[in-house]
Amino acid sequence: MKSLIKKLTIFIVITLGFINWSDFAFAVSIQRVYFDPVKLSKVSNTSGLNLNSDMRQNEMLDAQSEISQPLSQKTIRILLNDWTSQIVMAKVLGFLFEDLGYSIEYFESKVSGQWYQLKFKYADIQVEVWEGTMAEKYRQLIKSGDIIDAGEHDAKTREDWWYPDYVEKSCPGLPHWHALKKCYQIFVTEQTKPLGQYIGGPWEKPDAARIRALELPFKVIQANDSIELRERLEAAVLNKMPILIFNWTPNYVEARYSGKFVEFPEYTLQCEQDAAWGYNPVFPWDCGNPKGGWLRKVVRRGFDAQYPCAFDVLTRVNFNNAMLANLSKMVDVDGLTSSMAAKKWLNENNHVWTHWVANHARCINEDHKL
Repeated sequence: MKSLIKKLTIFIVITLGFINWSDFAFAVSIQRVYFDPVKLSKVSNTSGLNLNSDMRQNEMLDAQSEISQPLSQKTIRILLNDWTSQIVMAKVLGFLFEDLGYSIEYFESKVSGQWYQLKFKYADIQVEVWEGTMAEKYRQLIKSGDIIDAGEHDAKTREDWWYPDYVEKSCPGLPHWHALKKCYQIFVTEQTKPLGQYIGGPWEKPDAARIRALELPFKVIQANDSIELRERLEAAVLNKMPILIFNWTPNYVEARYSGKFVEFPEYTLQCEQDAAWGYNPVFPWDCGNPKGGWLRKVVRRGFDAQYPCAFDVLTRVNFNNAMLANLSKMVDVDGLTSSMAAKKWLNENNHVWTHWVANHARCINEDHKL
C-alpha cells in the first residue's frame, strides 16, 4: 500500500510539473503524513499559532507537519515564515482583517513548502515574496495561474554577504570582494581552517557556487535559522571579532549596527545561466545577488473572487525599508513578541493603515453580497 502511494505521489509531482527537488521532497512527505496515524494526529494541532509566543517558539515546522485541512469559507490563512519582518507584517494584516470581520489563522511554513500550500489552497496569503530568494517559483506559479500578484511594497531588498564596519580595519579594501582573497585568514575558525568562514542563512543561496566561481578561500557554515544568525552576529560585535555573515535588508540589523554588504560583481541573469560570462569562464555565479530587488504580496488562485474586499485591502498594504526595519527591531532588539509588535505598530501608525482599509468598514459583509 505504501509503495503504491509513493508511486502515485511521484506521478502527481511529475504531472503537475514540480521541477525542484524541494517540491518533490515536500510532496513525498505528504504521503508519509496522511498515512501515518501517529504523525496525522500531530498535524491537526499545527495549523494554528500561539500569538503570545516569541520567535524561538515560532521556529519552523518540518514539512511533514505543514499539511492542514482545506480552507473553510470563513477563514483566511496567512503564511508565516522564519524571519521577523514577515511574521510581524503577517500579524499586522491579520489584526486588520479581524477588525474587518474575518476569522484568521496563521500557518507556519518553510519557504520551499509555501508554494505547495498556495497552489493547493491550504493557505491564502504570503505578505513578503523576496525577489532574491523566491523569484523563480513566483514566476512559475504566476504563469500557471496558481497564485495572483497583490502588488509590490515600496521596500527594496538585498540579500548578500555582510560585515560590521570595524572589520575594515583588519581587511583593507573592503567592501570590494577582492579584499577577501588577501585577508581571509582573519575569518579562519577551527571548523573551517585553513579556509575563512562565511556564515550563510538557512535559505537556499548560491554561496558555494559563488565561492567556487570567484575562487574565494572560504567555506560556508550554514545557520539553522534567523535566530542563530542574530546570535552569532551579536556575539561577534560584542567582542569585535571579524565576521562575514548572511544579511538582508530590510532588517533590524540596519537599525542597530553599522556595516556593509560585500560588493561582488553586479548580478545579471547571464551570470546565473551562462558560465562563459564574467570573471570565471568555466563556472556560473561569479557575481553577487540582485540589488534593489522587489518585495511583493501574493494570494492563492481564486482568493480575489472569494474575498474581493480583503484582496483590495491587501493590494493597498505597503511597507518601505524603514517601516520593516522598525518591525524587526521591536522584536529582535526590544524583545516584544510578534503580536505585541504588530499591535504597537498599528497603534502608532493609524495615519498609515487607515488608508489601506478606507471605504471598507466591514469587509465580510461586502463579500457575502456576492
